[in-house]
Amino acid sequence: MGMMQEFKEFAIKGNVIDLAVGVIIGAAFSKIVDSVVGDLIMPVVGAVIGKLDFSNMFVVLRSVPPGIPTTLDALKKAGVPVFAYGNFITVAVNFAILAFIIFLMVKQINRLKRREVVKPTTAPAEDIMLLREIRDSLKKQA
Repeated sequence: MGMMQEFKEFAIKGNVIDLAVGVIIGAAFSKIVDSVVGDLIMPVVGAVIGKLDFSNMFVVLRSVPPGIPTTLDALKKAGVPVFAYGNFITVAVNFAILAFIIFLMVKQINRLKRREVVKPTTAPAEDIMLLREIRDSLKKQA
């Protein structure tokens, strides 16, 4: 079997196609979550904290050379070490929301997949049947 034939069989398998569709949907879903966090949640959090722009929340770890503006981009370009925790806050909120939404989706899918297990009706074992007959016979004699 040639390599192209093997690749064709591999690519046509349902799992590979399902995975590709999942990756594409996941990428699109990630953009939605980024928008929800950036456009809806972070402005509310920023209003409560008092800052709307989390990307410029940082701590300078070394003295700033003269003439360099104290913005995150300018400091990074100048090679000044900064502890940029604002971007981390945004990414952490993105992750938490995405993880929670995926949890809810998996929980719903599992709930839909769950099927009530129907116990097969099997006849009682032979010794149980014999004991029941003895019991019934004793009841009739009493």
